[in-house]
Order: sequence, then structure tokens, then C-alpha cells
Amino acid sequence: MTTVLRASDSTDFLRVVPALAGFTPRQSIVLLPFRGTRTYGAMRLDLPDDGISLEEYADAAVGLVSRVEGTDAVALVVYTDAEAHPTRDGLVLPFAVEVDELLGCAEDAGLRVVDALCVTPAGWSSYLVDEPVIGLLSDIGASPALSSEGDVSGDQFAGVDLPPSDLAEKERVGRALLELTEMLCLDRCGTLTGRENPMAIAALVMLEDVPAFFESVLRTPQDLPPFATAALLWSLNRPLLRDVAIAQWATDLAGGMRTLAAQLAFAGSGTTVPDDLGQVFLGRGPAPDLDRLRLALSVVRRAAAQAPRAYRPAPLTAAAWLSWALGRSTHAGRYLEMVREIDPQYGLAALLETMIGGALLPEWAFRRGPAT
Repeated sequence: MTTVLRASDSTDFLRVVPALAGFTPRQSIVLLPFRGTRTYGAMRLDLPDDGISLEEYADAAVGLVSRVEGTDAVALVVYTDAEAHPTRDGLVLPFAVEVDELLGCAEDAGLRVVDALCVTPAGWSSYLVDEPVIGLLSDIGASPALSSEGDVSGDQFAGVDLPPSDLAEKERVGRALLELTEMLCLDRCGTLTGRENPMAIAALVMLEDVPAFFESVLRTPQDLPPFATAALLWSLNRPLLRDVAIAQWATDLAGGMRTLAAQLAFAGSGTTVPDDLGQVFLGRGPAPDLDRLRLALSVVRRAAAQAPRAYRPAPLTAAAWLSWALGRSTHAGRYLEMVREIDPQYGLAALLETMIGGALLPEWAFRRGPAT
């Protein structure tokens, strides 16, 4: 989200951070890149732990901020459950050493420090004053800023759980998947009788034009009937078609058609996939339509919730990529954990884990939009 920050003091600043982030962080360091007086969203990092090199952590964090176009300053907020430690010389704020390293690294990179704050269960304070005092959380209050994410009261894990799905829904989808799979086998053998379930036949017809089918599921993400969900699960369970779905949802119908043709050519004769299609998976190229990604994420989350266990890794991995593309690496990581619990060897999940573990974000996450 692109936002002009209008904050007259630190309490105003703390009020708007959740709206910028899209959630209320916990156990996190939030970095906000500035260009002049404007900030363009927020980057959340896990708090550094004892097993990590503080210098490497600070370099990586400042490196991420510096990649945002036009950044000339940075602010940070530590959200922690730890409390300030009283000493004879005054209060010592949690993670003071780590913040000092971060600020020093930012200054070495030529970034001006706008603010550096700490929020604990007992209150908030500043790292930039010689004698910190704890302010009241009530001073912060609720954010007056609007967020494109809606309610921002939850933490970074809010909304990561799959939507509820009762046993009856799962059984209907499971039966539809079995029936559709059997019918696809019969269709390949040319032994369909015409007396098959009409809904299964309709699903079979949908799969005759896979890009059109992938486009259609975005129009009714919450209302897919069991056989449509089964057709989606069947498709996503095939890596070639799963990759087409991801590329198409990140581009458009034409992009899906090109990707399908390229994937079939590669599978048939080893023809190289065009670079621009491959770059989509790495988060490069034109920025996707975020609303389109959100619709697709809603579709695959619901499909994963209704899928038989063996079919769940594919929609979960698609959900991880879509979350990553939306800048929600925490959510992406959780979906990959779910995949690993089912199939530790699932290929695309391993690639995504490497990307996320290396703090790699889509290139479009670092591009400025017009200020609003």
C-alpha cells in the first residue's frame, strides 16, 4: 500500500503502523522505508534470535529497505513481549543492542533515521532518547488510517488458517474427485458410455480448455461446486497445469495460454520456456493485479480446505506462492509448513522455502506506486 504518512509525533506514527503493515505485529521488527516525508508500506522481520549473526541480520534488513525505489530514510518499530529492564542508569529497552546495530547499518548505507520505537505489553518508548520512559499504550489508541487489508487488529498470522470445511463438504469433493479421475481414465481409453454423472461430464468438458477453466474459478471463488473443486484439485496436482494456473493468475488469460503452450512444448521436445514466463515465478517482470492474486488465493485456500489429504500439497503450495507474491511471506511460510507435514519432498515447496528463507521478495514489492 502506498501511503503519505502524516504523523506529528511518535504516538501518531505508532497508530498508523498496523494500517501500513496490514496487521498488528507481534514479536517482530517492522521497517518502514521513507522517501522524504512519505512511507510506502512496511516490512516485517522476525526478531533476531541467539543463533543468528547480528551483523548479517542488520545488513540483510537494511538491504531490503534500500531496494525500495527512492528510499532515503527508514523508521523501525520493535514489537516484543519482553519488558524494559531497569538499571541504576535508567531503563534498558528490549533489543537495544540489535536496534543500535540496525541503525548504525542504516546510517552507513546513507539512510536518515526517522524514528526507532519499541512497543511492549507495558507500554511504548523510543530508542533515540538518552533516558527512555515508558508511555501508555492508551496513548497510541486505534489507527485512524484505512488499510486495504480491512481489519488490522490481528497479528501477522491472522487469516493464515484455512477456511472451515465440514466433513460433508470434504466427502462430496472426495467422491467427485474419484469419479472425475475415473472418467478421465475412461475418456482417454475411449470407453465413455454417455450414462455417466452429468456433473462429472460437465467437469470433463471444463478441463478441455484449462486456461478458460482457471479463469472461470476467479469469478466465483467462494461458490465452486464439488465437481469444479475436484477439477481444480486434479489440475493443480499435475505440476505442468499447476504452473500454468500460477502464471495465469499472476498475469491474465493470454499469459495462461502462452504458459500452457510453452509447458507442453518443453514436455514434448525440451523446447526452452520463454524467459518472461519463467521470470513470473521468481517475482520479476510487470507487477500483477493484486486483487486478482487475492481472488486466486481465496480459491486455492478453499480447495485445500476441502481436499483429501493426498491432494492438499498442490493447492497449499499455490497458496504459498500467491501469498509470497502479495508480500505475505509469513503466511507463505505457514502454508509450506503444512505441505511439509504431508509431503516433505514436494518439489515446488522446496524451491519456495529456499526463496523465502533467503529473504527474497518479488521485485514488484520494491517498486513505488503513485502516492495517495
